[in-house]
Amino acid sequence: MSRRDVLRRVGLVILGANLALALLKGVVWTETGSLAVGSEAVNSLADTAYSLVIVAGLYLTTQPPDFEHPHGHERIEPFVSLFVAVGIFAAGGIILWQAASSLLSGDVGVSRGPAAVAVLVFSGMLKYALYRSCLSAGRDHNSPALVATALDNRNDILTAAAALVGVVGATLGYPVLDPIAAMVVSAGIIYTGVEVVRDNLDYLVGAAPPEELRAEIVRRALEQDDVEGAHDVIAHYVGPEIDVSLHVEVEGDKTLFEAHDIETAVIEAI
Repeated sequence: MSRRDVLRRVGLVILGANLALALLKGVVWTETGSLAVGSEAVNSLADTAYSLVIVAGLYLTTQPPDFEHPHGHERIEPFVSLFVAVGIFAAGGIILWQAASSLLSGDVGVSRGPAAVAVLVFSGMLKYALYRSCLSAGRDHNSPALVATALDNRNDILTAAAALVGVVGATLGYPVLDPIAAMVVSAGIIYTGVEVVRDNLDYLVGAAPPEELRAEIVRRALEQDDVEGAHDVIAHYVGPEIDVSLHVEVEGDKTLFEAHDIETAVIEAI
């Protein structure tokens, strides 16, 4: 399956899963009155909203090159990832504010009920499956948008766990566990947002790839027959792709045809 088909299919799966979770949590919230489940329903609804943007972004970034964009549309992906980061920051900030408000007001009651526990456990399991799927597809197909989405799904596992702690804590007579756990999780969520922004800024500003990758580029060039040396190696990000230029040294008596064959071998190796 092509990169375009994989990215689009994963994007649609994410959208469908988030919409289903939002509806399921909303029903359980209505029936049980659990504030923890209610906050999770709002979180899933927000996930659904920006999943639409992710699907649109992945559709645009996988369009083939055209006259106006001869090198493709990959540069759109980091912008999609930054939008995901905004959603991560918003979720972390809302959870932190709600937890702090509950502690300050003393309103830390959480409704009990097996349905609330069941929906939160199911949410955590589904989000773990989405996390693994997005992370694998993102790494295999060099998609920063899917990697960022994978990290967001990992955060959703933590929020579901925090909500579960709150529900179970209320059942055991310790409702204060709900806002305390939520505050701890919100800090981790916000830190993940920082990671997503940091990684994708490199793609946007054309930063150099890691030094070990640059060394690998030089090594592969030097491995080719008739290549005596390499210098002026420049590598930088163009979206999630890496643009590479370098000079290779060959014996001066090579014909143009031979030099072209060497060039082709270097390009294919890199």
